[in-house]
Amino acid sequence: MAPMDSTYPATSDRMSSSGTARLGASLHVKGEITGNEDLAIDGTVEGLVHLEDRKLTIGASARVTADVIAREVVVYGNVKGNLRARDRIEIKKDGSVVGDLTTARIMIEDGAYFKGSIEIDKAGDTSSSDDLDKPAYTRSSRLPASTSAD
Repeated sequence: MAPMDSTYPATSDRMSSSGTARLGASLHVKGEITGNEDLAIDGTVEGLVHLEDRKLTIGASARVTADVIAREVVVYGNVKGNLRARDRIEIKKDGSVVGDLTTARIMIEDGAYFKGSIEIDKAGDTSSSDDLDKPAYTRSSRLPASTSAD
């Protein structure tokens, strides 16, 4: 094995400069992807993508048939599967998602395609959680003031 060439940066140098791992357009992955770094997918993925505290970007050339769990998901390509993001999900103008979304914030640009359901999950907002059990409107039980002195 040849000694490390100084013209080729070390792994930590490459990761710190961009901070995002990339799955290229010619790559096809079947199975489960888990990790603790941001990921950009431009290829084909089938299975599960689990990046709990990280950002997943699905590029314009990507074809993803998988359930996704991440902090943030941005879709430029095609996704078939359920997306769960703790922070937010964005579907860009040429993006396509067929599946259910669960997130605290959602953005779907004009021109994007989406088919499924959306659940807004405000897990961090505990002040309004008690209000969920109360009806949004209740009829007041006040009676009109009477003028009789009976």
